[in-house]
Amino acid sequence: MTTAAAGSPRTYQVRTYGCQMNVHDSERISGLLEQAGYVRAAEVDGNPDVVVFNTCAVRENADNRLYGNLGHLRPVKDKHPGMQIAVGGCLAQKDRGDIVRKAPWVDVVFGTHNIGSLPALLERARHNAAAEVEILESLDVFPSTLPTRRESTYAGWVSISVGCNNTCTFCIVPSLRGKEKDRRPGDVLAEVRALVDSGVLEVTLLGQNVNSYGVEFGDRLAFGKLLRACGEIEGLERVRFTSPHPKDFTDDVIAAMAETPNVCHSLHMPLQSGSDDVLKAMRRSYRSEKYLGIIERVRAAMPDAAITTDIIVGFPGETEADFQRTLDVVREARFSSAFTFQYSKRPGTPAATMPDQLPKQVVQERYERLIATVEEITWAENRKLVGQQVEVLVAVGEGRKDERTGRMSGRARDGRLVHFDVGSLAGQVRPGDIVHTTVTYAAPHHLNADGEPLAHRRTRAGDAAEAGRAPRTPGVLLGLPTVGAPAAAPAPATGCAAH
Repeated sequence: MTTAAAGSPRTYQVRTYGCQMNVHDSERISGLLEQAGYVRAAEVDGNPDVVVFNTCAVRENADNRLYGNLGHLRPVKDKHPGMQIAVGGCLAQKDRGDIVRKAPWVDVVFGTHNIGSLPALLERARHNAAAEVEILESLDVFPSTLPTRRESTYAGWVSISVGCNNTCTFCIVPSLRGKEKDRRPGDVLAEVRALVDSGVLEVTLLGQNVNSYGVEFGDRLAFGKLLRACGEIEGLERVRFTSPHPKDFTDDVIAAMAETPNVCHSLHMPLQSGSDDVLKAMRRSYRSEKYLGIIERVRAAMPDAAITTDIIVGFPGETEADFQRTLDVVREARFSSAFTFQYSKRPGTPAATMPDQLPKQVVQERYERLIATVEEITWAENRKLVGQQVEVLVAVGEGRKDERTGRMSGRARDGRLVHFDVGSLAGQVRPGDIVHTTVTYAAPHHLNADGEPLAHRRTRAGDAAEAGRAPRTPGVLLGLPTVGAPAAAPAPATGCAAH
């Protein structure tokens, strides 16, 4: 017996935790399930036939969060025979068989290397009435060869690589996603063109370390070349990327950013710590002077660049002097935003067994001081933009209070969040459209533009949003090196179907 009515397709929900890589993997999971005949359930539907958890293992409470959510679903599943629960992602790769042991009502466990197996595993679990666990140690196919159900009509993720060759002592990602695998540039560009053909205006190039792209095929300048090639794609208005590693950041990438009109002047570059001693203990192969030198060169080439970062507080052995050095670098770097984290011990990482693990109260107190310093700087940087004109790509779900305030929201070209008054354009502006407006107010984490918009441009992405269509891209060519003559490039798809 199944929860779906006889003859009707089975429904699914995907619940995603963690980074942009996971968000994009979830788009692939959705694409695979829909290709297999499943239909997405409404968000308010508490009884989908299949629930997929795409998990993250980076934070300390990731395990508790997953098992808590699985516990809440157990009585739901007991009342709905035929319902299936699948767990994938980094935590599944790490915990493997432990998930079924701790939550025996889970039907499928799959890892980061075999997303494409999910439909078959669900069917096998139904047929055998037993849990299916499949965790591969290495990538079976590059994920971008899989069909994808895109979540946005106007912005898309495009993976250029998966895995990581770095050995940061706090990070469990390399052991879960494996060594870096790069896609061929032609395959990346084919996917970008397919997205643009379906109306997408903005693409974000994704990798655990995007600027080491090319290591597999021996071209250390490949990433800068890829950015320039994106600049030649007609209809592609914005190009972003995340995340680069300071040790691999080269001047040719800065030049490509500055000289390619559709590459946004925004850079997310993780700092992690401003202390050279802590960076050494983290096995981060750069020091604060090199990091600040990159920022100086970026701003020399692009004075309007908005630079964001990641910072970890409370790494084992961090002294007050080390922490003060982090605050010094934050003040010198003048970040437009920072993602701040309290160090989280992850079993299986070298840092987890290091001496001098810091007491929680010390880490918390430093964390609060860091946030206060970051917000002081981001607010000051945002205030510099009051009175300036900004181009906003209208988004969905960015402004939680928009309905109450009558505003809409989106991102400026530099990545800043802008809440804007639609004025006389009420009812005409759609997600995916472009609005030009003037900043009237600045807060630490957003800008407001409360005057009449200066201009509004309707776009194909806005048309798709209005029609309720989401881009669907088929799998594109395998992005791993092959022997022999390359296969022909696929025809562009048309229509709409940190570290």
